[in-house]
Amino acid sequence: MSDLALGNFNRLSAPSQLKITDLRFAKISGAPMDCVLLKIYTNSELVGFGEVRDWASETYALTLKSRLLGENPCNVDKLFRKIKQFGGMSRQAGGVSGVELALWDLAGKAYGVPIYQMLGGKFRDKVRLYSDTDQGGRPDGKKMGAALKERLDLGFTFLKMDWGVGTLMGLEEGGYLTAPLGFLDELKATRGVRRLYYSDREKFNKYNEVQNIAHFFTGLQITEKGLDFLENYLAEVRSVIGYEVPLAIDHCGHIGLNECIKLGRRAEKYNIAWLEDLLPWQATEQWKKLSQAIATPLGTGEDIYLKENFLPLLESGALSIVHPDILSTGGILETKKIGDLAQNYGAAMCMHMAETPVAALASAHVATATENFLALEFHSVEVDWWDDIVKAPHKPIIKNGFIELSDAPGLGIDDLNDEVIRAHLHSTQKDIWLPTPQWDDDYSSDRTWS
Repeated sequence: MSDLALGNFNRLSAPSQLKITDLRFAKISGAPMDCVLLKIYTNSELVGFGEVRDWASETYALTLKSRLLGENPCNVDKLFRKIKQFGGMSRQAGGVSGVELALWDLAGKAYGVPIYQMLGGKFRDKVRLYSDTDQGGRPDGKKMGAALKERLDLGFTFLKMDWGVGTLMGLEEGGYLTAPLGFLDELKATRGVRRLYYSDREKFNKYNEVQNIAHFFTGLQITEKGLDFLENYLAEVRSVIGYEVPLAIDHCGHIGLNECIKLGRRAEKYNIAWLEDLLPWQATEQWKKLSQAIATPLGTGEDIYLKENFLPLLESGALSIVHPDILSTGGILETKKIGDLAQNYGAAMCMHMAETPVAALASAHVATATENFLALEFHSVEVDWWDDIVKAPHKPIIKNGFIELSDAPGLGIDDLNDEVIRAHLHSTQKDIWLPTPQWDDDYSSDRTWS
């Protein structure tokens, strides 16, 4: 383990005299998503590591740079309150959240303690992961069951898969879905188009137009033939993996409340751990009606910024699971607060995570320090270089479906692996950790009151 990880570093100043001097980024692809890694530099040898959420822009973080320069990174909550007005829902919170991670990393390194200790200490020694799993080709419940069984063989003790409209759209024959004529063709045509953002603006604009129609307004319905197929699909999955292991479900499709009720009722006898993001999170009353209409547990939250925006859903009693993403909530401390808030309403906390080991380890610190935590997502089983993005005292990071954190300060990362990062550099980037002086003096009057 390096001297830096142990806290035996030769810094230029005491923690109380640390100052932020720079913010730089590196953007990569395929981890499994496009991801932005951050470094916050100080007037010492200490560097803090953070990450902007998958599919988000580094600009969300860079716009904060001029508001951070000269500040002491150890004043994490003070700086979070200074910058949180620049965060929004989902990916728009990526800058604030990513910076907050790096501040905690610096504070932990400066004082020589792991982040979970600064959050109050451990509730558990190991953090359980649930493995999100895809199945290529024609939808087939037995094949999906086999793919999930492979996860069990790797040591995972909690599983998740997609099931719903997307499953039915993978079938060539018709009769499974009802929609305004032509809409299903438009929806199918948008698959994979997000990656064309830089090369085909016309297609990407059409993707945005179609994908940004809220659930209530798509006109999508699932026929009895479709519901029968989906129920049989679940039965086939369970016939392979059994009923002992928890199985959660995501990506049911942009369908309205009544269709969600139909789906939920078909899923009930297959002991689903939770149905995720069935409706936009803002639709509190519809979530409440849905929870009263079906017995399957419900979860949402990966796109919710700040703890107070979880409150209406929790007060409604609709959620069995809050499902925040640490890179959309506002960061480490806010996610810990969300878990504690959910506990007051009898809801467990699971965590969304489709990013690099930086976000995974940050999430694990929160999970370690949060009593009602249940499981953390992992979506990168097939990314064989995922573990190599960071240099850390304990490798592999994930062992038999769990993360066991070390006592190393901060996030517990010695360094980022520039060789691996360069090998997977995003196509729009010339290099990594390039200077960003153009953001040093960006100014506006940020006061929100007169």
